[in-house]
Amino acid sequence: MLCIDELLTLEPFQQLPQEKLEWACDRAKELQIPTGTQLIAEGGDPNGFFILLKGKVSITRLSEGVEMPIGQHEAPAFFGEIPVLMDGPVLVSMRTVTDCHLHQITCPDFLTLLHECRGFERSIFREVANRLRRLESFIRNREKMAALGTLAAGLAHELNNPAAALVRALRDVVPAIRELERMNLIYGLENPDPDHTEEWQAVRDRGYEAILNPTMDALALSDRENELLDWLEDYGVEEAWKLSEPLAMGGIEVDTLERLTQCWRDRSDELRDQGIRWLALSFDVMSMIKNGLRGAERISDLVHSMKSYSHLDRGVQQCVDIHRGLDDTLQLLSYKLKAGVTVQRKYDQTLPEILAYGSELNQVWTNLIDNAIDAMGGKGTLDIRTCQDGNFARIEIIDSGTGIAPEIQSRIFEPFFTTKDMGKGSGLGLETVSRIVENRHHGIITVDSQPGSTCFTVCLPLPEASAQ
Repeated sequence: MLCIDELLTLEPFQQLPQEKLEWACDRAKELQIPTGTQLIAEGGDPNGFFILLKGKVSITRLSEGVEMPIGQHEAPAFFGEIPVLMDGPVLVSMRTVTDCHLHQITCPDFLTLLHECRGFERSIFREVANRLRRLESFIRNREKMAALGTLAAGLAHELNNPAAALVRALRDVVPAIRELERMNLIYGLENPDPDHTEEWQAVRDRGYEAILNPTMDALALSDRENELLDWLEDYGVEEAWKLSEPLAMGGIEVDTLERLTQCWRDRSDELRDQGIRWLALSFDVMSMIKNGLRGAERISDLVHSMKSYSHLDRGVQQCVDIHRGLDDTLQLLSYKLKAGVTVQRKYDQTLPEILAYGSELNQVWTNLIDNAIDAMGGKGTLDIRTCQDGNFARIEIIDSGTGIAPEIQSRIFEPFFTTKDMGKGSGLGLETVSRIVENRHHGIITVDSQPGSTCFTVCLPLPEASAQ
């Protein structure tokens, strides 16, 4: 049986009168629990209020399928009050680290003590507030790290292709240039006709322009390539298939090759088809440079978006272009959008900049857009619209997902409330959005949802001069 002296080692019970202490001792159930036993399972129903008299209990929470340690209780201690008071799923798991001696008070008996003894109630709620703050702080830090990991993974994914293209271009262009130099040397030793040389160079320059600014569609390009391949094989060029593609990309026609090679047809040496190879290789080099430049520009755009997204080079609060923040977020989440999400933007370009905490505001767009992608299962339509609504900038993020059930729409901004599977969501994403919009920016966030369409609306105050 639980002893009153044991209860009095815990501050809340020091607030109870003698008769309530005796009542609690009579109703407490004694438990002897061996090491490694799970007392409380995250996501389960409340199973009472526990008083730990001997031993240690670990506290963990699932994060992306991994059990993360949060802390521990060491005797004398109490726990289990939060899920009883919230009348909802347990937020954490608890497991005995050592052999433990506990007493368990049922949920109704604990609530009776709470409601009948004001001092006990105050003490319990103070501890609940402290524990929720610690839990929230831990989860927020985990979410920040998880978000950083998600963005880093997305950025790495997006950087991979342009970086690989740049590496290929730089690796292949050097031997190609050396081969061009060799061809130029051999050609120069033949004392060529200057007019004929100038004609080859003019064709090459026009081909460069065609490669840098292509106008031919894929079907026409394929047809041109087949025509050139037939001509090259008839002319007797070895491995003609290697030359037909770059020549086609350079806009070369069969008639052009007929004219350029007319004076060399009777030759049997390397010079007979060297001009054709020189032309094709020149186009190959230009294509390498173009692809490498495109890769470098893509890398630069991504780095710029990341820098703008995090506002690394500016103060905490600054004038923010809402559209730039939305586009930077979409850029960094593009690896998720590619799977089958169509993005439709309808921006009011007259919308002025607002004074805001830029990096925090981008957290809002990240959470809302990421949730929208999840709600659609990675396939659907994402509409992003902006406009001026009185003294506010109005931003709407609309997805074509399954929608939010009406009975839970009023709870989605509550701390720790989540509709995702256990370990997949902390329940702080939308709470963070609400806090940033309403507390930090004095704005408004609302949701309107039905099957097939969910719209989150964020209204942020405009500068006074613009709003008038």
